[in-house]
Amino acid sequence: MTNQTVSTAPATAPAPATAPAPAAAPATAVASATAVAPTPPSPSTWSGDPHGEVDHPVPTCPVEVALGALRGRWTTLVVRELFAGERTFGDLATALPTLSDKVLSDRLAQLAASGVVARVREPGWPSHVRYSLTPRGHALHDVLEAMWAWGSIAP
Repeated sequence: MTNQTVSTAPATAPAPATAPAPAAAPATAVASATAVAPTPPSPSTWSGDPHGEVDHPVPTCPVEVALGALRGRWTTLVVRELFAGERTFGDLATALPTLSDKVLSDRLAQLAASGVVARVREPGWPSHVRYSLTPRGHALHDVLEAMWAWGSIAP
C-alpha cells in the first residue's frame, strides 16, 4: 500500500508577496490629510474672533479699545449723565457731587480723546463749554446695559 497524503484544507490563493496591503495606502493618505487640516478654534475664543490665537493683549483689539475708553473710576457715571443730553462741566459736577473737579476734567478729556464725548466751546465771556455724547458714545448705551445685567448676576 502506498502512503498518499491528502490535504483537507480548503484551496485558497495566497496573496502576492510583492503587493502592499490595500489598507496601508489610505491610512497614510488620511494621516497626511489630518496633519495639514486647520485646527478648530479653542473654547476660549468666540465666533468671529480673527485673533483667537493671540496670547497677549493687543491695543488694537476692539475689546481692548472699548475697555480703554471706559477705563477708570467714574467714567461710566459720567457717560450715564451724558445719556440724558448735553451738559456743562457744572451740570456734571452737580450730578456727581463726590467726584472731584480734577477727576471729572480728566475723565472728560479721556472720553473726548476716545471719541465718546464731543466738547464744544461757546464763544463769549465767560466762555461756556458743553459736553455731549457722539454717535460712538450713544452706541455705549447697550454695552453698559449689558454690563449692568452681567454684573447684577451673583457669582
